[in-house]
Amino acid sequence: MTRAVEYDVVVLGAGPTGENVAGRVREAGLSVAVVESELVGGECSYWACMPSKALLRPVIARADARRTPGLRDAAAGELDVAAVLAHRDAEAAHWKDDGQVAWVESVGARLYRGHGRLRGPRTVVVDGPEGEHHVLTARHAVAVCTGTRPALPELPGLAGAKAWTSREATSARSAPGRLAIVGGGVVAVEMATAWQALGSHVTLLVRGSGVLERMEPFAGEHVLAALRDAGADVRTGASVTALVRQDGGPVTVVMEGGDTVEADEVLFATGRAPRTDDLGLETVGLDPGDWLSVDDSLRVVGHDWLYGVGDVNRRALMTHQGKYQARIAGDVIAARAAGNSSLATGRWGAHAATADHAAQPQVVFTDPEVGAVGLTLAQAERAGHRVRAVDQDLTSVAGAGLYGDDYRGHARLVVDLDRQVLLGATFVGPGTGELLHSATIAVAGEVPLDRLWHAVPAYPTLSEIWLRLLEAYREA
Repeated sequence: MTRAVEYDVVVLGAGPTGENVAGRVREAGLSVAVVESELVGGECSYWACMPSKALLRPVIARADARRTPGLRDAAAGELDVAAVLAHRDAEAAHWKDDGQVAWVESVGARLYRGHGRLRGPRTVVVDGPEGEHHVLTARHAVAVCTGTRPALPELPGLAGAKAWTSREATSARSAPGRLAIVGGGVVAVEMATAWQALGSHVTLLVRGSGVLERMEPFAGEHVLAALRDAGADVRTGASVTALVRQDGGPVTVVMEGGDTVEADEVLFATGRAPRTDDLGLETVGLDPGDWLSVDDSLRVVGHDWLYGVGDVNRRALMTHQGKYQARIAGDVIAARAAGNSSLATGRWGAHAATADHAAQPQVVFTDPEVGAVGLTLAQAERAGHRVRAVDQDLTSVAGAGLYGDDYRGHARLVVDLDRQVLLGATFVGPGTGELLHSATIAVAGEVPLDRLWHAVPAYPTLSEIWLRLLEAYREA
C-alpha cells in the first residue's frame, strides 16, 4: 500500500541531530516527519557516546582512586567486568528504542520506520519494514541527518577476519584476550584505554608517528605514554597490509615489512564515511556517497530546501556539534518558512554555525583526559593569524596535587596577538575535561585577555591553571 502525506519538514535520520531538528521545528509550530531505518536515538545512543563512556567511566574512576592516598589499596583489584558490561548495556537502553520513540511522539512529530530516499525536490519515499510504501512531501525543507558509518580500508582478508568496527567494540559481550586496534584517533585510544583495563592485552597499531594528530602534539604524547604504562603494546609507523583468520581461530595482522601481530579480535578505527550512498541524492543533482557541502546555515549548497545537518556534512564529527547545528538549522527552517528573509547568518549570528569553525570543543575520555576547543597552534598559524602559544605544566597548581599523587598534565592557550583574545585551548590531565567549558566560553565569546584576568579561579582547584597561564602570558 502506498500512502502520500505532506509535512512542513521531513527529517531523514532520528539520531540526536535529527531529533533536535524535529524538536526545534515543532516548537515553531511546523509539522514534521522523522524517518529512521535503525534504532531511534542513533549511533550515539547505542554504539558510540553512551556505551563507550559507560565502559570508560569505571576505568577512569579506578585510575583516580589509585592516585588517591587512602584509596589506593582499596582500588588495587581488578574491575568487575560483568558489572561494567551490565552498566554499559543499561546506558545503551539494552539496544531498545522505546524511550526515544516516546520522546519523538511527545513533541508531536510523526515517526516513519524504514529506509528513506529522496525522489526529486522536497519528496522522500520510505520503504517500511513490512512492505509499506510512503511518499512524504515537504512544504519547506528536507533535513538529511543520517550521520556516518565506519570507513574500512580495502585489505586482503578483511571480510574473512570479521574485523570489529566501533559498533562491535562498544557492544562486545566479553573482553577478548588479545585485541589489536588499527588507528590513532579518538575511537582507537578510547577503546584501547577501556579494553586494556577490562582485561584485554591491547596492541595499538598506528600508521603515523603518534595519536590524536589533529590535536596539539603534547596531547597524543601524554595519552601514548599512559597507554604504554598501562601495559598496551603501542607500535607507531605500523601500516597494515593484510589480515588472515582461518577456521574461527585467532586473526593475524600483517604489516608492511612483514611483521605480524596475532590477536583474538581486531578493531579498525580508521575513520568515518557519510551515510549518503543510498539516499537518492542523484535525483536532486548530488553525488551519492559524498559528504554534503553546506553553508553556515546548514543549507546544502545550490538547494534552497535541502539541509545537511550533523556528521553528514563533515564539519564537526561529534554529537554535541550535531545537536548545535540542529538547533541552528531548525531555527533557520522555521524562519524561512515564516517568510523571514533577513536572517542573522553573519559570524556568530543566530542563524550561523560559527562554532564549527572557531570554537569546536572535544573531550577524549582517556586516562589522562584531553579537552580541547578552537584552533591548535599549527592550525592558527596556517590560517594566517599572528599568535603565541602559552604553556604551563598542570602540576604548577595546588589542585593537581590534591587531585592525586604523581599527577601529570599540561595546558596550552593559543592567543591572537592582534585582537588579544583566545583562538584555542588544550588541557591534558586527569579531570581536565571539566576545564573545557570555561575555555569554550572564552573562545566563543572572544573574551579579551584583560577581562579574563578578572575571572578569578577558586583555590585550590585545577581551574587555577587559568591564572598561571595568564601570568605566563603577561610575563612573556
